Amino acid sequence: MARGMTTTTMPDGTRVFCIQPTEAKVLDSHIEGYMTNGIRVEPGNTVFDVGANIGLFGVRMAQRCKGNIRIIAFEPIPAIRECTIKNLSKWEGSTVLPNGVAQESGEATFTYYPHAPSLSSAHTEDWDDQDEAMKHAIVGNAQSAPMWYAKLFPSFLAGLMAKWMVASPETVVCQLRPLSDVIVEHNVKRIDLLKIDCEGAEEGALLGIREEHWPMVQQAVIEVHDIDGRLERVVAVLKANGLTELTIEKEEALKQTQLSNVYAHRPRTKS
Repeated sequence: MARGMTTTTMPDGTRVFCIQPTEAKVLDSHIEGYMTNGIRVEPGNTVFDVGANIGLFGVRMAQRCKGNIRIIAFEPIPAIRECTIKNLSKWEGSTVLPNGVAQESGEATFTYYPHAPSLSSAHTEDWDDQDEAMKHAIVGNAQSAPMWYAKLFPSFLAGLMAKWMVASPETVVCQLRPLSDVIVEHNVKRIDLLKIDCEGAEEGALLGIREEHWPMVQQAVIEVHDIDGRLERVVAVLKANGLTELTIEKEEALKQTQLSNVYAHRPRTKS
């Protein structure tokens, strides 16, 4: 296995490859929260997972559809991507791409945090001057985690935990691609769900979809770090491109941060 890779078992018995087992369990506990506010995935669907991390969202969607699903996952950090590849390898319809996403092709320097892989990003400035927000996120995630012992985490240790999480960072240069280029290269005809959780690159991901490809996108669920009006701009892009049934929510664990989830889909005929 790659450096730092290990395995852990989820509460339902699903065994996955990961880097930090506790973090993997916390990430898994949030997935059902994406499948609310009208978001649905059915057999035969195509899902784009932008910012796949270790691929847990893809695993759960494949399980939900009994393997009858096409997943295109994007994970630019090599150490994390090794887990993504292993976790999705049993699902024949899965493709894992080594790219970040942006409005235009290029490259970016990502910061990889081995102690907290999910924080890895090319936009670490989004957390600048937000030490308190990170502490609140740590405590909130602990309180909502599926492990009973996590709920005993004392809030006064959140500052020390935050420092440990971002200790020993590594930099990695990764290639960026617009989503439209991937749509063309992989002959995608429909995106039933566009899931974006890419630590600050969410707006660029949307702007990388050309006008002719937007009609393919049926649903989107996007984590938005609302810096300098980003949430308002993301909502405007979705509405302008037909995803007008829209809900904005904050996860309970992230109430005191600038992170929100945007759920959007096209109008549906009521049956």
